[in-house]
Amino acid sequence: MRRALVIGAVALLVLLAGCASLPVDDGDIETDTPDTDNVDDGTETDDGSDDADDTDESSTDTDEPRDVDGELAVHHIDVGQADATLLITPAGETILIDSGDWRQGGEGVIEYLEAHDIDRIDHLVATHGHADHIGGHDAIIEWAETEGDGIGLAYDSGVAHTSQTYERYLDAVEEYDVELLIVEEGDELPIEDDVDGLVVNPPEGDSGTDLHDNSVALVIEFGEFRYVTTGDAETAAEERMVDSWAAELDADIYHAGHHGSSTSSTAPFLDAASPEIAIISSAYDSQYGHPHDEVLTRFADRDIDTYWTGVHGDIIVTATGDGEINITTSDTFSPDAEDLLGEKPSDDQESLTPLTVNTQHYGTIPV
Repeated sequence: MRRALVIGAVALLVLLAGCASLPVDDGDIETDTPDTDNVDDGTETDDGSDDADDTDESSTDTDEPRDVDGELAVHHIDVGQADATLLITPAGETILIDSGDWRQGGEGVIEYLEAHDIDRIDHLVATHGHADHIGGHDAIIEWAETEGDGIGLAYDSGVAHTSQTYERYLDAVEEYDVELLIVEEGDELPIEDDVDGLVVNPPEGDSGTDLHDNSVALVIEFGEFRYVTTGDAETAAEERMVDSWAAELDADIYHAGHHGSSTSSTAPFLDAASPEIAIISSAYDSQYGHPHDEVLTRFADRDIDTYWTGVHGDIIVTATGDGEINITTSDTFSPDAEDLLGEKPSDDQESLTPLTVNTQHYGTIPV
């Protein structure tokens, strides 16, 4: 980790979050809209001026991947119109990126963790402060610290949000004395295994107050396998990542930004990432129309196999690190982006049960 542990980070972020004027209803903090590129969410920021070490943005890409053993598993948990992704390294180290919506309170994610015999989170990542991404953080911290084997490290962009959900998350960090690190591009997650986790967003230094522009984006590498996840990073952040980290973005699997919104997954970013497979985390009857038609069309035009939690349910990716990827889903549906586009409810269509289609696409996919 290239940035130092933030001394007093919890107190500072709580102060910046404006705890004296918290909204009554957490639902007010969901500001994502399909028709705008940027949303004014009233956030304030910790500019990190006192806690940053010098960073080296030179490429960490190597010509030859190192030899690795075992399998890396990436679980995209179906949490509706929200995000929660669990990574399990070959040695059993766990990385939880986001934790679902505030209405769920972490319940579904905790049930999923327990069903997979997970009782410790080694790395807990908050991509940004919106309640559809950190909605279960407080409950998961409490569960891990009181019923499980604890939380190793927590990671945050350093941009605070004025919501009760964000306050509860920081309160849990403080109550259970969880080490909280503020990250920026060039930082690396200290994963004790053959897995590398590189931060490529937020940008270095004073990066403003926009939650989406500062969303934590990670490149996860395991042997020949590379996975890119960007939280809710939108057009401006994607442009900067392409300019600064193009070589590192070249991915086998891309977790679509902002739940498949047209404000993300821009053509230049997709051209840089050139993924074989895309994963979309959003509800089948998303109130924001996610995934947007434009994004599914971009995926279809590039022959990107696409999996969407809204129809595929839980989506588990396993990678051996030597060129083989396996995709399993809790519900069976075509991974063709055009099929997903045809299945997606129209804006005036009532919520429907997804059509189940038998396909032969699943199984081992060489990359």
